[in-house]
Amino acid sequence: MHRRGAVLLAALSAVLLSAGCAQPSRLTAHDGQSTKSWHGRLAMRVESNPVQSFSAGLELSGDAQVGELILSSPLGTTLLAVSWRPGQATLQRDGQSRQFESMSALMQEALGADLPMTALFAWLAGDNAVVAGWQADLSQLGSGRLSARRSEPGPVAELRLMLER
Repeated sequence: MHRRGAVLLAALSAVLLSAGCAQPSRLTAHDGQSTKSWHGRLAMRVESNPVQSFSAGLELSGDAQVGELILSSPLGTTLLAVSWRPGQATLQRDGQSRQFESMSALMQEALGADLPMTALFAWLAGDNAVVAGWQADLSQLGSGRLSARRSEPGPVAELRLMLER
């Protein structure tokens, strides 16, 4: 897997797996509606050749229909941002932006599999929704910790999350 693919894998896996970590805080969106938000750290290891490791700060907000993910360095610099809404998903990295018709399309290109956003937000609610190829451990959600493993499609990936409460 090339480096760009590994970074996309890490970012999108974070979106998918950050779901089970902690209770969300609520923010008020510009339209007056309440939106959910999660903050914390993630670490990811991809068993590619060579092995890729990645860690970042995590900010996730929204729901399966409309949302945003920001990954940042330990110094707070934005590494990448992903946003989605019906009919569009955007990936911003290194001052460049890529558009996709949906989060499913963005994930399909980055991970080689369509991973449903509905499952992500089920995990956020503490429901261990099944996603093909992934095994999530929600047993430590109460303490804001999650570990998950993607066995297929390859390469194998492991994710560890610690969310602020």
